[in-house]
Amino acid sequence: MNKNNRVLFLCTGNYYRSRYAEEIFNHRARREGLDWLSFSRAVAERLSPENVGPISRHALEALQAKGIAPGGGTRHPVLCTLDDFAQAGLVVALKDAEHRPMIERRFAGVAHRVEYWDVDDIEYLDAATALGKIDEHVGQLIGSLQSRSR
Repeated sequence: MNKNNRVLFLCTGNYYRSRYAEEIFNHRARREGLDWLSFSRAVAERLSPENVGPISRHALEALQAKGIAPGGGTRHPVLCTLDDFAQAGLVVALKDAEHRPMIERRFAGVAHRVEYWDVDDIEYLDAATALGKIDEHVGQLIGSLQSRSR
């Protein structure tokens, strides 16, 4: 797979939103025959000890409800590095107001490459609504990538 066909999803802890976006994107891209793959990372400077297990139960339950077995469900959160940006043709952060300051501080040289969505974390928006917004955004992204490849 060529790096230009990889999407990097970013959120604070790489535990809930970005992990769900990664899994739902990869599932839909496979189903649609789209030659793209996604991966996800945390933009925080350190991982949160409050996150229990490899992936949020909210993300896991939503994926299971859709009949999706998460390909990366056993992997623990991973901090983002500059190399992750180098491995991606497209970079999406899940919440502008929350993630832009962290990205600009930690990755100033590549911050201009990031596209921002507006999906709040669990303490501000219930999981069903937040994950539904990610479903919509991923659907739009896949549609856009399909248009590009025609």
